[in-house]
Amino acid sequence: MITKPTIDRIMEATDIVEVIGEFVALKKRGANYVGLSPFVNERTPSFTVSPAKGIFKDFSSGKGGSAVTFLMELEKFTYPEALKWLAKKYGIEVEETVDTTENLEEQNHRESLMIVSGYAAKFFHESLLDTDEGKSIGYSYFKERGFSNDTIKKFELGYSPDQWEAFTGEAIKQGYKEEFLVESGLSVKRDNGTLYDRYRGRVMFPIHSFTGRVIAFGGRTLKTDKNVPKYVNSPESEIYHKSSVLYGLYFAKRSIREEDNCYLVEGYADVISVHQAGIENVVASSGTSLTSEQIRLIGRLTKNITILYDGDAAGIKASLRGLDMILEEGLNVKVVLFPDGHDPDSYVQKFGTNAFKTHIEQNKKDFILYKTDILLKEAGNDPIKKSEVIREIVESIAKIPDSIKASVFIQECSRILKIEERSLNTELNKMRQAKAKKDHQHQQQQSYKPEPSPEDLLFFDEPEEKAAAKESDTQEKEIIRLLLLYGNKMIDWDGIANTYIGPFMIAELSDVEFEQPVTKNFMEIYRQEIENGVLPEEQHFIHHPDKGIVDLVVTLLTTKYVLSENWYEMHKILVSDEQANMKATILGAIFHLKKQKVGKILQKLRNELQTSTSEADQEILLNQYMHMKKVEKTISDYLGSVIIK
Repeated sequence: MITKPTIDRIMEATDIVEVIGEFVALKKRGANYVGLSPFVNERTPSFTVSPAKGIFKDFSSGKGGSAVTFLMELEKFTYPEALKWLAKKYGIEVEETVDTTENLEEQNHRESLMIVSGYAAKFFHESLLDTDEGKSIGYSYFKERGFSNDTIKKFELGYSPDQWEAFTGEAIKQGYKEEFLVESGLSVKRDNGTLYDRYRGRVMFPIHSFTGRVIAFGGRTLKTDKNVPKYVNSPESEIYHKSSVLYGLYFAKRSIREEDNCYLVEGYADVISVHQAGIENVVASSGTSLTSEQIRLIGRLTKNITILYDGDAAGIKASLRGLDMILEEGLNVKVVLFPDGHDPDSYVQKFGTNAFKTHIEQNKKDFILYKTDILLKEAGNDPIKKSEVIREIVESIAKIPDSIKASVFIQECSRILKIEERSLNTELNKMRQAKAKKDHQHQQQQSYKPEPSPEDLLFFDEPEEKAAAKESDTQEKEIIRLLLLYGNKMIDWDGIANTYIGPFMIAELSDVEFEQPVTKNFMEIYRQEIENGVLPEEQHFIHHPDKGIVDLVVTLLTTKYVLSENWYEMHKILVSDEQANMKATILGAIFHLKKQKVGKILQKLRNELQTSTSEADQEILLNQYMHMKKVEKTISDYLGSVIIK
């Protein structure tokens, strides 16, 4: 367990804008920062970061919390993992109350896979640099590819010895469990139950997560045997989903944000060579077809993608249709082709950084226009093929969500294709209408709910009960909101002084039991802190390890809409300020909640009176009912007077 002083130092050092800015492109808006949600696919920013409060709120997914919560939600970290990531970022030494020597028995499943992958990366890297076999085979290969020592170390490149059980045997000897070696794909199980190394005799390219942890590997053979696959990659696992990972993104993300552009290449060597040349905003899809998840990863950092092709005409044509996905996500796509069979790796190695940059600037072409050029050349003078090309180009333009941008492409393609702009627009509108109709039908299917059966109706809450539960939830949350905002402020009201609002509210609500589990939990924590002589502030709950508490607090502290500073000057509409009459605000909330609770008690007594058959019981119930009615009237009278004053 990480000690509280360490947690406090981490929280004090953490800049939430800086942390989240590594994952999401943020723009300043007033006192806050906004960006596109990293949790859902959206085109209008609904993700807000408040540096003053140290919280984020994603209004699309409902997620919110501190920098720690963000890492837990996005990277699936545990609470200690998120704290350690922040500690590493800010150079804080982590103190723990127990010995943290790697004891895999006590690690959770996902963390165990992470640990064994990290160990494997270290093993392969040391095999490359420190063993005779690694130096003569693996290290020599990387040096021939032009990789420097610094690059080899930065990307943690390695070598797997050409032996059946070199890695597996050492890993088991070090205490790593066989189940995690197999599940991570590092080892393969034979029919007799023994294990052997998957990557033996291969140079190793570790694949890093967005936060820099090794989650998978690509292993390249150096043998010329055609029966041996050139690359062997890690299988899917709990920590590695190839469709949502881009090779090199961990090393490229800062540069992608700064350059506002991402170079997309095909292979590991392309990424490493271009990065080594000082062009760091480069990633690869690692030989797989580009997926929507990978596109969204890039879209969180920039809206501009430049695809660097190696000149293989057949490969380019095959990938054109798939790249329409990038347009659909609202990103801008440019294409660069390298000459004479060069790929980005060989071109930058041969001609250098400046020539590489110059070639890109002089040869980059917008994807739509590039696609038009490629398909027109293939169609030649065949009118049938040319009509198919026109339809395919319009299909691509129809995927662009920005209507102005689409209109510009229609104009340009009209000129290139030598066809009337009106005809292209007609075809474009047909496609959009067909898509809208299809989306509408799909939405109706998704939202359709069959009529409930009589049996189902037995389990439905009565409307009154639902309304009461909703009101109770609202009233309880209002109490918590006021505690968060004003609990540490002194009371200066007539007849009440020398106390804080927080303890006053807790004392006034000592006879009220909260019903919702999360609000009840909050009140218990708040009450306990006060009994310990501490007046808890919002940061205490924002950084709380209980996710339910964090979600509640962030939701209550954030709003999607804020009045502009010159609202009154513009509209002459005065919006009431709850702080202007704190007595009415605080007492109003307390007594509204009490009135709601009394109302539930009265309803319960009415139900019992209707079902009771004993005269003695009825008399007792009636007395209780009359007493609660007096309490209700007292509260109502008090509410009326306190709100007016």
